[in-house]
Amino acid sequence: MTDLTRRTLVKGLVASSALTTHMKSATAQPGQPAAPPPSKFDFEDVLRRARDLATAPFDAAVAPLPEALSKLDFDAWRDIRFRPDKAFLAGNGSQFRLQLFHLGHLFKRPVTINTIRDGIPTPIPFTTSLFDYGRTKPEKPLPVNLGFAGFRLHYPLNSPKVFDETIAFLGASYFRFLGRGQRYGMSARALAIGAGTDEEEFPFFREFWIETPEPNADRATIYGLLDSPSTTGAFRFDVYPGADTAIEVSSTLFPRNANVKFGLAPLTSMFFLGENDHRFNDDFRPELHDSDGLLIHSGTGEWIWRPLRNPAKPESSSFFDHDIKGFGLLQRDRDFEHYQDLDLAYELRPSYFVEPRDSWGEGHIDLVELPTEHETNDNIVASFTPKDSPEPNKPFSYGYRLTASLNLSRLSPNARALNTYQTTAAALGSAEPVTPGSRRFIIDFVGGDLPYYSADPSLVEVVPSTSQGKIVRSFIVPNPHTKGFRAALDVQLEAGQSTDLRAFLRTGSRALTETWTYPWRAE
Repeated sequence: MTDLTRRTLVKGLVASSALTTHMKSATAQPGQPAAPPPSKFDFEDVLRRARDLATAPFDAAVAPLPEALSKLDFDAWRDIRFRPDKAFLAGNGSQFRLQLFHLGHLFKRPVTINTIRDGIPTPIPFTTSLFDYGRTKPEKPLPVNLGFAGFRLHYPLNSPKVFDETIAFLGASYFRFLGRGQRYGMSARALAIGAGTDEEEFPFFREFWIETPEPNADRATIYGLLDSPSTTGAFRFDVYPGADTAIEVSSTLFPRNANVKFGLAPLTSMFFLGENDHRFNDDFRPELHDSDGLLIHSGTGEWIWRPLRNPAKPESSSFFDHDIKGFGLLQRDRDFEHYQDLDLAYELRPSYFVEPRDSWGEGHIDLVELPTEHETNDNIVASFTPKDSPEPNKPFSYGYRLTASLNLSRLSPNARALNTYQTTAAALGSAEPVTPGSRRFIIDFVGGDLPYYSADPSLVEVVPSTSQGKIVRSFIVPNPHTKGFRAALDVQLEAGQSTDLRAFLRTGSRALTETWTYPWRAE
């Protein structure tokens, strides 16, 4: 248990004792006005704690875990399971169930977890009776003040009779959540700081408060107190489970330092193999990724699609904008045949999309792509970075809606880029008229009004551009298998140069598709 946790518990006990004494005193003096009832705990209390915490030096101390827990590998830690019959929030007709994660393995920093009933927060004390330790049962008793690694909420998501895990907070500020029929893949974070740099920080939650939902409520409310060397923060998460589960996030940061690169609404995912990236091709499974592209809804209304990659070295891309309307990491490919994984079900991994509730001003979407040699490593990060870093000692507030879905085609009114391929002239053979030394990029556009125009392809044209080099040939052909169009770009670029490619389809002056964009470096 951290010093902050101890202070919180002691303050709670002292406040409770003082309140009891005051009430006794009030009732012992007839004629005196009754003491006002204690105020209900809400987001203002978390804001106050975050503000106070920001004025104190950052405390990085973590009490060492008992040896039996610190040496657990992943399988042994996972064998410690919360007992479902001990779940919290079960009373009062609530549709939500609260379960806790045990400390151990990589999860060594305890977090205080409270429930709120009738406006009164109560910390959940650690006890081994909450868990089934399986084969991992420690030989020695564990400390009574051990604490927890995180928590998860269950809800009848896929069936009225089954409580499915719907959202989980575990490790630093990471959380994952699901909609109906989805399987865990990518993660969200409360905040990123210096993502992709040598100075990256991983803010973490010190304490959570979970409100006890009203009977049959379709929403759960979670408060979190965030801390890091550079900032503190107060967060509110209103979770709405459903076919597309949505979270309304409200946050206020209290920066300790100046010139900090904050990444708002960060999303973290994995891209190992895809049709556009065959750097590793000895796996029997054709594609392996939790997300296959970054979708941006710009402040001007343009929809931009950027396929993800597994680069040979770390790479970062920035998309500058003003009053961004939304961004997300999407899993568009829903075809099992493209993954061939019976256990991991990559075709059921959700897409996450962020929609700001108010103006975020000028800034840029940052995409970090790291090289990975295995599918177990998250190597993709996307977030929004404000142009001007929030000032120290001044609160910085923002909010957004975060949605998990298997199909976000409803977001963009036009057709979408589904597949991206690339190849060389030599690979195509002499039958294909490809300019020597060029590289061909192939994009499948689907949806929107494209099926309508397939009857007369002459009405549709591809509009390509490149920041370096030149496009020596471009064309489109109808694709009856996707009921869309396949576009091809032949690009020439001197060795060692890099370029950003863009392409979309149009008829007359009207855009029919989102804008596909892709970085390429000629070797």
